[in-house]
Amino acid sequence: MTRKSTQAQTLFRLGVILGILILLNIVSVRIFGRLDMTRNGAFTLSPASRDLMASLDDRVTVRAYFTDDLPAPYNNNRRQLLDFLNEYRAYSRGNLQFEFISPSGEKGEQEAQQQGIAPVQVQVLKEDKFEVTRAYMGAVFLYEDRKEVLPVIQNMENLEYELSSTVRRLVTRKQLKIGFLTGHGEPGLNELQRVQELLRRQYEITTVDVSKNAAVPDDLAALIVAAPSSEIPESHKFQIDQYLMRGGKVAFLLNRVDANLQSRFGQTVELNLDDLLAAYGMKINADLVRDVQCANVSIVQQQYGFSIQSQVPFPLLPVASTFNPGNMMVKDLQGIILFFVSSVDTTTPSRQGLQAEVLVRSSKQSGRQSGMFAIDPLRQYGTEEFAEQGIPLALLVSGKFTSAYAGKPVPSDTAAGSAPPASAPLTSGAESRVVLVGDGDFIRDQYGNRENLTFFANMVDYLVDDAGLITIRAKEASLSPLEPVSDTTKKIVKYGTLAAPPLLVIGYGLLRWRVRKARKKALEAQ
Repeated sequence: MTRKSTQAQTLFRLGVILGILILLNIVSVRIFGRLDMTRNGAFTLSPASRDLMASLDDRVTVRAYFTDDLPAPYNNNRRQLLDFLNEYRAYSRGNLQFEFISPSGEKGEQEAQQQGIAPVQVQVLKEDKFEVTRAYMGAVFLYEDRKEVLPVIQNMENLEYELSSTVRRLVTRKQLKIGFLTGHGEPGLNELQRVQELLRRQYEITTVDVSKNAAVPDDLAALIVAAPSSEIPESHKFQIDQYLMRGGKVAFLLNRVDANLQSRFGQTVELNLDDLLAAYGMKINADLVRDVQCANVSIVQQQYGFSIQSQVPFPLLPVASTFNPGNMMVKDLQGIILFFVSSVDTTTPSRQGLQAEVLVRSSKQSGRQSGMFAIDPLRQYGTEEFAEQGIPLALLVSGKFTSAYAGKPVPSDTAAGSAPPASAPLTSGAESRVVLVGDGDFIRDQYGNRENLTFFANMVDYLVDDAGLITIRAKEASLSPLEPVSDTTKKIVKYGTLAAPPLLVIGYGLLRWRVRKARKKALEAQ
């Protein structure tokens, strides 16, 4: 072949390769694919988000206000947001459009701030010096005459949930209402700020007071009975029961034992709810569950005249990580911290035509404390006190419930005229759901961590049949708690890691020596 023909073939091949690369680049912009190695698909668009995009019937416009040339790691935020919005646009069949705007100069910053995007302070490295500068990292969502704003986009772990829930709020005309029962020593909404912040993204939050014989409002999507500390009168129980009979959903988050770490003592709390729960096929026991897999508490000790603060594991604060894999409410959770939790149980729900599921269980090394509740963080427990495994800590019962007041007279302190009329109470209801958790404090601001709040938000979503959001929120990446191991296993791992490397080197050296020796003999024999 001539030199000219060889050059022509080389140029032709380079042109073909370049054309293929250009074609692949064009196709990759329109077709999305990811190799997601995370256990729960944290970086893959969920079916709920795809369905939400497919259901859009009008244009949703997203204006992302991001400052150009942001330093790491903030530049990655823009990239991930762009990737998600590209996928959203693809699944929306053109009903979601977006643009990126860099607020530069006084006019650009003023426009961003008028849209509700506030500047944030970020640290940048310039000329070998760290400087603090203003940056914009937010987005505005527009639909018809409505607007939703994400002022700052920084938490990439739940970006999909933030985007999908924002679009859902935008296209939904009416918010569902969640009610918290009051009047029996329950924590006020001021003690549940983090819960409110999480739920208000999707729901309207209100309090429910039945102390004046007022019925539980029918427009509630779910009723939360959280940590009452005094007995609930019969008339109040009757209103809760009738709300359930009318198709309402109820979550009971109860403290059966009032335990105090400061006084180091606990006592049972009579809530007058046992008969009501039994009618719904469930029970909460007057005990405290202890678990080897637990959280730490801070203890101040006096040693040699000094106050020393130390962290010690406290078995009465279990870190529950055994969840029902078949229920979306909990299947992707990693571990929730429960505070002086009581065990729960079922009471023949199948004979009542109900279905019961245990949502959360203790670990393989757990036990129960009952009777006297002396609380000592420094107490040394024996192995026999952790002989139980899989103690139920949270239940879900669903089906057609029978009223706890079926065949019984209406409570005498229930006023006539309440809804439904006291003279004609409902004795059976439509399909509904009831959740029981043996701890009412895990949602309080001072106790609730992210996993706890996710569990509660999933619970609310599940009760109101908004299961799509659960699959998105539960994808947030979090660390799985470590399983407890025995001292023998720890020693084997410790000394094994010390001894294994030199033994491997020695073994490899002996193998090479044997191979060389065998080769030398073979050569001498020839």
